[in-house]
Amino acid sequence: MASSILTNSSAMTALQNLSATQKALNTTQSQISSGLKVSTASDNAAYWSISSTLKSDTGALSSVSDALNLGSSVVSTATAAITSTLTLLNNIKKDLVTAQQPGTSTASVQTDITAQQQSLIAVLTSASFNGVNLLDGSSGTSASFVSSFTRNASGATSVQTLSVATSGTSGTQVGGAGGILAVSLGTFGGTGVAGSAATGASAGAYATGSLLSINITNATSADLTKLQSAVDTLINQVTNAGTQLGTASSVISNQQTYVTSLSNAITSGVGSLVDADMNVASTRLQALQTQQELGIQALSIANQNSQLILKLFGG
Repeated sequence: MASSILTNSSAMTALQNLSATQKALNTTQSQISSGLKVSTASDNAAYWSISSTLKSDTGALSSVSDALNLGSSVVSTATAAITSTLTLLNNIKKDLVTAQQPGTSTASVQTDITAQQQSLIAVLTSASFNGVNLLDGSSGTSASFVSSFTRNASGATSVQTLSVATSGTSGTQVGGAGGILAVSLGTFGGTGVAGSAATGASAGAYATGSLLSINITNATSADLTKLQSAVDTLINQVTNAGTQLGTASSVISNQQTYVTSLSNAITSGVGSLVDADMNVASTRLQALQTQQELGIQALSIANQNSQLILKLFGG
């Protein structure tokens, strides 16, 4: 090979190889520091686009999970109130049995019933979570919660909702109609237990015919017998409402499990596309560092060749 003081081909080749090694080394160091083999669109445009979309969907699923947690809390609050309601209804049932004993003062028994009525009102009207009460009639016949987020093949997104039936759980509707604690006045068997809208409740809030407004002070034995039967009916209605809420809780729980599994699957899929294999990256880093050191030495040797020309001139 001819020697030239103007063109050092060996140095140019060594420099080119060193530059390529340095570029590969920078890429590997970036992968190790970020943990990603595709961190920008320039790394792999297709994978970067797919991962960006899926990461956005994962964020939406996180919001869905939060919404399901909220729905679960709403249903759990209502379920707790149903349990307390059953306890209070059983207490009223015991009072009615006591009132049927000869010589018992119905007025005294009514005092305890009034306390149970007031407790029922407190329980049913306070069974609210985040402003949603499934027991006071405000939710209508159903309550809806966000349950899923999907993206179809064309890229269009949509949000699905989970509807929880509450037609059988409403307990204190105004007017004494349609609620789990509302019965027909005729069920009581007479006007002797009708009481007034103010009995045991906020004045005017509950109409006659509701358990929340009965008064047995002037009730006959026949009235008490029929009223006890009516309370048994109410206990069955409340139990059915609890079953309805239990089913809703199970459905929400199943959906929570599914959303978590779906989110994990998407996260795993994104990772397989863009995450760096740290074992491979660390091994490659050591190899590239060795290549860099050898490249520097090769460039140094190539540059020394020019110094040998000076010796030809006695330098």
